[in-house]
Amino acid sequence: MNTEKVTARRLTAEEISGLGLQDGIFVSAGMEGLPLECYAPAFLTEPGKNFEGGAFVARTVFGEEIHVLPGNAEEAGIWIADKAGEEIEVLQSAGVLLNLALFVPGGNKESLESLYSAARDAFGAGVVQRWSEEIVAVPDIKVDLYEEPARARKNTNSQNRDRRALDIYPTRVRFLEPSEGWKFVVEPHQEIVDDTPTI
Repeated sequence: MNTEKVTARRLTAEEISGLGLQDGIFVSAGMEGLPLECYAPAFLTEPGKNFEGGAFVARTVFGEEIHVLPGNAEEAGIWIADKAGEEIEVLQSAGVLLNLALFVPGGNKESLESLYSAARDAFGAGVVQRWSEEIVAVPDIKVDLYEEPARARKNTNSQNRDRRALDIYPTRVRFLEPSEGWKFVVEPHQEIVDDTPTI
């Protein structure tokens, strides 16, 4: 977690009402019940003048939406950069959470443990964690995945079909989502044979 010291001052509700969507602010970096003793760069979700009483809503650069009551002394409040202010810690960057589904050919306990150890060696023992683990036997077959319009007419040819993925394992299909207005069609994998004559 990288932070830097920024000189800023806390804003009153009246000052926040004068802010627009383009004005950079700082709000609490806490997320989903995880309190962090620092701030995150953010922007209001709508111009300050549009909030009538209650909480102001800001979205951090990390995608978290924060509801702030500026008059509540127990809250972190909304801050803006000001050389005449005080120093606060601002979160500059954070990691990326990856949800991985791994297919291990011929996978057994030893191969999974060696994979886990290699990941911990590469990224750090405190970084790589197994939150949930599902071990499923996967048949060693492959499928072709197509997308078709969700409301396609019957008895039409496959010209409206788009190839989404070719030659993938069936379990991977579980983690994909079709495009809006389209549905998945899964078929046994067909090797593409090029019948073009060669000279």
